[in-house]
Amino acid sequence: MDSPRISLQNSRVMLTGASGGLGAAIARELSRRGADLVLTARRRELLVDLAGRTGGEVLVADLADRLDVDRLIEDSLGCDVLVLNAGIGNDGPLEDVSADSVDLVLDVNLRSPIQMAIAFAQHHLAEGTPAAIVTVGSVAGIVATPNTRLYNATKFGLRGFTLSLHQDLLGTPVSASLVAPGFIRDAGMFADNDIELPPGVRTKSPQDVADAVVRAIEEAPAEVFAAPPELRAVAKLSALVPGVSARLQRSLGVAERTAER
Repeated sequence: MDSPRISLQNSRVMLTGASGGLGAAIARELSRRGADLVLTARRRELLVDLAGRTGGEVLVADLADRLDVDRLIEDSLGCDVLVLNAGIGNDGPLEDVSADSVDLVLDVNLRSPIQMAIAFAQHHLAEGTPAAIVTVGSVAGIVATPNTRLYNATKFGLRGFTLSLHQDLLGTPVSASLVAPGFIRDAGMFADNDIELPPGVRTKSPQDVADAVVRAIEEAPAEVFAAPPELRAVAKLSALVPGVSARLQRSLGVAERTAER
């Protein structure tokens, strides 16, 4: 039995990472479709501005603060949909990596979404109420690139967690889906760091990511890509033959491009 589908009209949705460019695009689309939003991130002024445009509720929280995560979990239990969009890229030069920088990326990108998703699923399973969980990962969860070791590690982990949770929830009132953006123009990690892409690599827009989130909520597939077909194919091939992927990236100067950010 498939999981019941969720209608966004009049649904209550918690969205993490709402103050960023991708989060704002997701929030606007969910609001346009009639969702009642709970917007959370660290930057109050950006959340307040977004709430003014979407009618959302503001919850300021830091996902690296475990007390804040516990508070968000309590607030999320009254929601029908949980969209876990927050994420950071904190990969500097290898010689500068510290235990604290590792902990920060793990807490924000992996530990907090896992903890929130599990608590949300447990609550709705116990209540027998329909709900949807969407994690926003990345094609970087399929193929590794140089100079993004922590980002790759957490996105690989988030993808594995969500695809496993999706299977665990089949036949229940709760669904779990992963949205995997590729290179997104105008917003997100690659746009924010002004990384120059190799020739011929196409991008998608923040609206494409928002549309993928809507599809994940309403249709509950295991995974939805927001990336051109050729990038999806290359990513899947790279997962099978990482050595070939590494040689191709060296030929394209990917290490130099990512090191410049």
